[in-house]
Amino acid sequence: MTLFKAASTVSLLTLASRVTGLVRDMLMSSVFGVSALTDAFYVAFRIPNLFRRVFGEGAFSQAFVPVLAATRAKAGDGGARRMVDDVSTILLWTLVLLCLAGVLGAPLFVWALASGLRKTPHAYDAAVVMTRIMFPYIGFMSMVALAGGILNTWKRFAIPAASPVLLNLCLILALVVGAPAFARWGIEPIYSQCVGVMAGGILQLAIQVPALRRIGMWPRLGATRTALRAAWADEGTRQVLRLMLPALLGVSVAQVSLLINTQIASYLQPGSVSWLNSADRLMEFPTALLGVALGVVLMPQLAAARASGDVARYSAMLDWGLRLVVLLAIPSSVALLVFGAPLVATLFHYGAFKDSDVGQVAVALSGYGVGLLGLVAIKVLAPGYYANHDMKTPMRIAVLSLAATQGLNLLLVPRLAHAGLALSIGLGALLNAGLLLAGLLRRGSFRPLPGWGRFLLQVLAASALLAVFLLWGAQAFDWTALRAQRWLRAGLMAGMLAGSGVLYFAALWGAGLKLRQFVTR
Repeated sequence: MTLFKAASTVSLLTLASRVTGLVRDMLMSSVFGVSALTDAFYVAFRIPNLFRRVFGEGAFSQAFVPVLAATRAKAGDGGARRMVDDVSTILLWTLVLLCLAGVLGAPLFVWALASGLRKTPHAYDAAVVMTRIMFPYIGFMSMVALAGGILNTWKRFAIPAASPVLLNLCLILALVVGAPAFARWGIEPIYSQCVGVMAGGILQLAIQVPALRRIGMWPRLGATRTALRAAWADEGTRQVLRLMLPALLGVSVAQVSLLINTQIASYLQPGSVSWLNSADRLMEFPTALLGVALGVVLMPQLAAARASGDVARYSAMLDWGLRLVVLLAIPSSVALLVFGAPLVATLFHYGAFKDSDVGQVAVALSGYGVGLLGLVAIKVLAPGYYANHDMKTPMRIAVLSLAATQGLNLLLVPRLAHAGLALSIGLGALLNAGLLLAGLLRRGSFRPLPGWGRFLLQVLAASALLAVFLLWGAQAFDWTALRAQRWLRAGLMAGMLAGSGVLYFAALWGAGLKLRQFVTR
């Protein structure tokens, strides 16, 4: 399977996940609107997600996948199987203890993440209860991350990429069926979403089982003291743990930044957390479709190339990934900057979602749009370090970016409120990506192939033409006033997006860019 085909597979399945997630958020905005209780749910859901990103998809995956790929390249499937068994055993029992601590410590976590919710006591209490219900979600999702790392190393990308769809379907079902039922039973309807989250976590883990069994890598989990001692003694496990420590610090920095921003947002106007969440949902489309897909595909391939000493292939894969990032992230950034309000109105402006909410989400979306290129590029640049078992450099860069982001918050939040938080994140991401790129160039790990100057000019020229078209579309129609004509608004949006795609790629073709190089390289 070529890199482009693998990335396309992951990207299409990620698109399905993001579309169902968008439908979920549209329904939630329509049913619950923006309130202190929706802020409470997003805070409660963010807590297990924060730990999942740190322990599961974050530090653990960054340490586990390169070591597994290198072990398989050197010791074959048998050596990889022993390592999977031992790592899985340690991970399982660590998660059991973590989930127990999370349920007991829910009040502390809510206070640390969003103490401003205490302004509305019923919302603060609801956030604590919902955190206790949903915290075990981290256990299921960390095991899903383990399974995904194994399957991706074996170039089985489909199941890990498709599994998030199940979470969104469970949450949609909880909205459509669970919320009305909870209301009839006298329970606050938003609690139905907690049930949906847990059901989604269980189902995501369940679908990994047949895929792992097919490649003979379903882990044998040890429960005895002897098994635990053997797992700790395994060299592969020790290497993963050694790499996890700096990776944990690096990933934690990003999550600390998220924690601080959520804390600040909880003290701003009620609804600020929800506005940022809606903007974040739209921003995740390009970051997930491109950045996450490329990161998932490149990580095991880069690790294998590094383990075999193929420096040229290693550099060429980074070059291909970065060109694809520039090709697609720059026009996406243009769309978020100049066409944010129409996007928000078309997707969220229904039911309890007010006209004023459209503008509040749109300004936050513009802040994210400024740094979209950095947010996506990090997903390609960071694996260039992880594949070389270098976790310390990205960690140091992340710490510096965190300091810069919070310094920007001091300047921007008093002037721009929640939009300042989004803009600070975007600018911090550009700094992070720039420093990662500079490090790879300085050490010689990445040697850009010829033609970058011409390529950048072609992309920028096509993006400028796209910006003119989108500015016209944003002003030619009153997207908020079209609320009562939802199908007309949806049709106009589909036409604008289709026209944007045709215009952009036609402009690139006219400028002489050969898109086929991204497929065949």
